[in-house]
Amino acid sequence: MELAAENVNMHKVTKKLFGRLFLGAVAILTQVIWIVLAVILLGNKYPFISLAIQVVSAVAVLWLTSRDINPAYKLAWTILILALPVAGAVIYILFGKSRLGKDMILRLDEMERRSAPFLKERGRVRDMIETEDREASLQSAYIRDYAGFPLHCRTRTEYFRNGEELFQVMKRELRKAEHYIFLEYFIIDDGVMWQEILSILEEKARIGVDVRLIYDDMGCVNTLPKNFQFQLQRMGIKCQVFNPFLPIISVIMNNRDHRKIMVIDGHTSFTGGINLADEYINKKKRFGYWKDTGIMLKGEATWNFTVMFLQMWDTLANTESDYKKYRPYIWAQEKFADDGFVQPYSDVPLDRETVGENVYLNLINRARRYIYIFTPYLITDNEMVTALKLAAKSGVDVRIVLPGIPDKKMIFLVTRSYYRSLIEAGVKIYEYNPGFLHAKSFVCDDEIATVGTINMDFRSLYLHFECGIWMYRSSAVQQIREDAEKLFSESTRITTEFCDSQNMVVRTTQLLLRLFAPLL
Repeated sequence: MELAAENVNMHKVTKKLFGRLFLGAVAILTQVIWIVLAVILLGNKYPFISLAIQVVSAVAVLWLTSRDINPAYKLAWTILILALPVAGAVIYILFGKSRLGKDMILRLDEMERRSAPFLKERGRVRDMIETEDREASLQSAYIRDYAGFPLHCRTRTEYFRNGEELFQVMKRELRKAEHYIFLEYFIIDDGVMWQEILSILEEKARIGVDVRLIYDDMGCVNTLPKNFQFQLQRMGIKCQVFNPFLPIISVIMNNRDHRKIMVIDGHTSFTGGINLADEYINKKKRFGYWKDTGIMLKGEATWNFTVMFLQMWDTLANTESDYKKYRPYIWAQEKFADDGFVQPYSDVPLDRETVGENVYLNLINRARRYIYIFTPYLITDNEMVTALKLAAKSGVDVRIVLPGIPDKKMIFLVTRSYYRSLIEAGVKIYEYNPGFLHAKSFVCDDEIATVGTINMDFRSLYLHFECGIWMYRSSAVQQIREDAEKLFSESTRITTEFCDSQNMVVRTTQLLLRLFAPLL
């Protein structure tokens, strides 16, 4: 038994050492070191090169301060450039610009323009929510106008408080598919969850169902072989890879497709924090019990997810889909039921509109009685922190639940650095005792909620492709509230005494890391 365990551990170590991520990281680090050393050596030999780097550093700082970007980013890069004039400037030139390739940006813009006529909102729906609650209508109108996705009724919502429950329903609905299945996921890992889903997908593709998958190569760099898409294509499953990972210096590595979307026959869809890997259904134990959440839609609002997927698919595959073929009513077998108002939305890092963050800020700023938040990370900007504090100081019951066992210890250190100031303002902070909390859910005043893929950290809010569902007076809102109450009972409330008990080394490390939080 001991020998077998040692062999398993050795296999894991070998896999990591010779995996794509490790080898790619070594290659990129080598390139960065080589460039920095080359610049330094040339600067020593030719003083004008050193002077040119200093000028570039000064120009970079001035340019940064003039840009319309988050002040935290400006500060982090400015400190790095000024502290390490040569290396900092080189690193900024290599990695400071967080954009995809120009061709892909142009294709995405074109696909958004093509799909815009199919995302028109029905006036009746807007009139209905306006009559019920103008404040809610204003929040929804922001999503419509700046994310481009309309509000819907005639959609039933069902919330799942863990991956195990969601997985069973996913399989049930996948088996019902008769026409098409679209999947877009950040992480796929071979195991029980993926093999059971893959078995269904392969069978459906065999009988003529249009099965398509998009996955993020950086998210799967340690879990899938680089030729994975060709394996799927041999099974009849169409596949596109977002941002293929290459072991060369590239700014596009910053942008990832962090979305989790499943669409079935145009009328059923899923999203949430749950990827297609065994830890999400607790078949693999990592960081204690893995608590995550998800949601299923049945009805008209699935259309927003269908369009989201097709926009990305057409961008990656360089195709032009006939959107009319995928409308919710084309293959619906029953009349859709009303269940409040539902609005799936996406956030992309290619514009200056931080939709994901602004949806969260709208919920916080407009809360009247309470707002409960589940998030795995809390590394955010001054605007978010100020909104949370102001809501609490105004008498709103603000509660945030975070992991008790972290997946990334350095990120957890930074997360905890926010605790004291929030607690002193009246925000209640909890840590989930059983393990890691990966959910991204907000619920407010028993009326409004959002569930999706958007973490409260800089990467999710500014760099990644994300998605979520905004809901008003739907069944899922109360289900999230009930889950929140259970979460509080399973968590430890953090106090200022706990913050004071952290030793000086920990607090000093937190302060240093906090400076560079936007770059983590």
